[in-house]
Amino acid sequence: MPDGYDVLLRDGGIAHVRPLSPDDRAALHELVDRSSDRSAYLRFFTGGRSTAHAYMDRLTGPGYPGRALVATVQGKLVAVVEYIPDGGGRRADLAILLDDAVHGHGLGTLLLEHVAVDAAAQGLSELTADVLAENQPMIRVLRDLGLDVVHRYDSGTVHLVIKVTPTARLRAGVEARDHEAERASLRPVIAPRSVAVVGAGRDPRGLGHRVLRNLLDGGFPGPVYPVNPNAAEVEGLACYPRVTTVPARVDLAVVAVPADLVLQVARDCAEAAVGGLAVLTSGFAEAGRRDAEQELLRVCREAGMRLVGPNCLGVVNTGARLNASFLPLSPSRGRVALMSQSGAVGAALLERLDVSSFASVGNKADVSGNDLLEYWEDDDDTGVIALYLESFGNPRKFARIARRVSARKPILMVKSGRTGAGDRAVRSHTAAAASPDVAVDALARAAGVIRLDSVHELIDAARLLAHQPLPAGPRVAVVGNSGGPEAMAADACEQHGLIVPELPAGLLRGGANAALGNPVDLTADAGAEELRAAVAALAACDAVDAVLAVYTPPFGSGLEETRRAFAAAARGSAKPVLACVVGHDGLIDGLVPSYAFPEQAVAALATAVAYARHRAGLLEPPVPPSAPPSAPPSAPPSAPPSVPPDVPPDVPPDVPPADVAAARALVAAELAARPDGRWLPPATAARLLRCYGVDLAETVEVDGPDAAAAAAGRTGLPAVLKAVGPVHKSDVGGVMLGLATPGDVRRAYEDMAARLGGQMTGGVVQRMLPGGVEIIVGGVNYPVFGPLLMVGMGGVAADLLADRVFRVPPVADPAAMVDELRCAPLLHGYRGSPPVDADALALQVARVGRLLEDLPEVAELDLNPVIVGAAGAPVVDARVRLAPCGPQPSPLLRRLR
Repeated sequence: MPDGYDVLLRDGGIAHVRPLSPDDRAALHELVDRSSDRSAYLRFFTGGRSTAHAYMDRLTGPGYPGRALVATVQGKLVAVVEYIPDGGGRRADLAILLDDAVHGHGLGTLLLEHVAVDAAAQGLSELTADVLAENQPMIRVLRDLGLDVVHRYDSGTVHLVIKVTPTARLRAGVEARDHEAERASLRPVIAPRSVAVVGAGRDPRGLGHRVLRNLLDGGFPGPVYPVNPNAAEVEGLACYPRVTTVPARVDLAVVAVPADLVLQVARDCAEAAVGGLAVLTSGFAEAGRRDAEQELLRVCREAGMRLVGPNCLGVVNTGARLNASFLPLSPSRGRVALMSQSGAVGAALLERLDVSSFASVGNKADVSGNDLLEYWEDDDDTGVIALYLESFGNPRKFARIARRVSARKPILMVKSGRTGAGDRAVRSHTAAAASPDVAVDALARAAGVIRLDSVHELIDAARLLAHQPLPAGPRVAVVGNSGGPEAMAADACEQHGLIVPELPAGLLRGGANAALGNPVDLTADAGAEELRAAVAALAACDAVDAVLAVYTPPFGSGLEETRRAFAAAARGSAKPVLACVVGHDGLIDGLVPSYAFPEQAVAALATAVAYARHRAGLLEPPVPPSAPPSAPPSAPPSAPPSVPPDVPPDVPPDVPPADVAAARALVAAELAARPDGRWLPPATAARLLRCYGVDLAETVEVDGPDAAAAAAGRTGLPAVLKAVGPVHKSDVGGVMLGLATPGDVRRAYEDMAARLGGQMTGGVVQRMLPGGVEIIVGGVNYPVFGPLLMVGMGGVAADLLADRVFRVPPVADPAAMVDELRCAPLLHGYRGSPPVDADALALQVARVGRLLEDLPEVAELDLNPVIVGAAGAPVVDARVRLAPCGPQPSPLLRRLR
């Protein structure tokens, strides 16, 4: 981190953390001078400051033996933390000095977290600190950090030994402290007490004027300050020439001035200590002016201001009567919190959804979906979170936050870009199948996020989840006045894995022509009261988890009376009631979501059922409702998608321990010799896989016909000969099976070498294994998304059948992952065939998942095929590609992206 990074403080302020530099000497002396006598005494155990000044000279002088970080706030150095190894390679002495002005802001805790992570990365196991017994605040900070601490008292001093090995308590503490800081930093933006509109003019067509008008028309209760150097008054309000001239503190400044003026406005806001900016102006990174956008962000970060945009619509908080946007409509209050990276999509969604709050993030220079998830998690007005994304800034952090939030509130996501071609440079079966969009799907599933294919599906699901209780199960009663749409609804239920059960006899009554099974067709003559009674009875029935009421107007009592009947039946119900009023989308009486077509209603209900299962811990996080149903996994949701490299990943208990140190040494040696990476030779790939206990068929590398014949004598006959070079060996004749004698092997090698030429690059010989089910197990590591694990139908049919399942490792239940394959019945005995060792396959999957998690340098891995037989699942062909990758920041390091 040569340039350092920005961090959020407990009160929402922003600090910059970076390594200590010799150039910091003067600033360190100033820090000592600003420190109170008591602070200096508690840090240096002496009165006066001469000892402190002398120490700062040593800290920045040549030969300093330790490692130190400093923190600045608004350009001023306010903290230094250091540790000095004791020479034994195990312990280091820890010390910290904070400016009195930042005490209580959480900066000390944050710096100690970072130092502990750094010390662990340097191979240390303990940090020690001597603290005066009267310095109880520092003792509490060290004890509450979340690390294991041992202490003893000695003559007024407390000697503390802090184990730097990360713990679950540390991770939980980091997460909680980050959450508190994020919420505090966004409060001036989403719930401001005062708003300035910079660029508010008299022209009704201007963006600034429209924002000002929306704030006034929406009844924002706090002061609103128009800022415009060319007007004394706008819309009856006194107008100020610059933000710095506004007579009171501004929480939120909405900036709607030409692009070339935005930076100066941001500097004025920094000078005026504004809490946050929403920059509506376009003409930044999206127009090729990335440097200008970075400078805007730098100004905001240094001043401690959060930035929404630029190139955005603004922000809305209906509970606070805040409409700080230039939208042409007034959003209605509801339970859905909405973020959109696209202004056009955001505006369209706001026309159709009632929201608690809305943020149009535009270019996402600063505030992103990750930040907003943190805020909305504890927002009492928000019951559902809806996201429209065009890109991920930090997908690993998104997954960590979303997994926690989705346990409390549903997160619906539409992510554009499903049809991207992916990285065409990759060549393995796994990498060709695992496009970035597949990685997004796996990431969403691991995080409990419901990814939907369209904005329309998002609206449908959000209406149901925001206004109705979650279903306890998949059993649906369909009732209405028209058999055709009801039959369509029943068909859609089956397609989505929902159940339309038989109803108890005598539950309902109807006319002579009524069909009282399920679906319940009360016929077109049914009036509103008859429909109301039927819906209410079904909602009270123990055999039903949800009720779908279907009505085709104008029959019966007519549209409006029937709609009121549905609302009356749903009011007070503990089960979800939704409606299909054919041809009419909307919300009935602010309570019952209504859909124009049966398929819409059922898709939304399937989403709710999947989310309810996720919440109950019965299934892994939900799949999109448009996906075909699959066998339900039998275990709780999979483990979090991102586990820091310094924290052992959670693996199934029956997975033997891996020799991680040997694997990392092998990878480091390979990349030292070939910095650009390469496909590993078969023997090297086998060594790496064996570090993780992967079961491999005996394989002998050969470089000619005679060596191949001799190898066959060692491995046993019949033998298999394979070319090393081609990725898809079968496509080019690079595999010869059933070679009965050493002579057959010799001739096969000669033939293959003649056909393939230089493409062959040697061969391998194996004994031909008994038959079994051919499976592929593989993985890729994306620099942004991280590792992705795949299992699928293997052999030459791998690409043809495309029967694959992806997960973000580590996987809590690899057997459940395998069972999602369409070919899974082949493993358990199909049409009289004997079952094979599916447990051995699951163990192979778990081992590969751990390898991918531990070794981000493994860019691609293909085990194809894995022959799953009666006793074992050996790999008969393995390919591994290494590639250099930069270190991923630990999730234990709180930082702004």
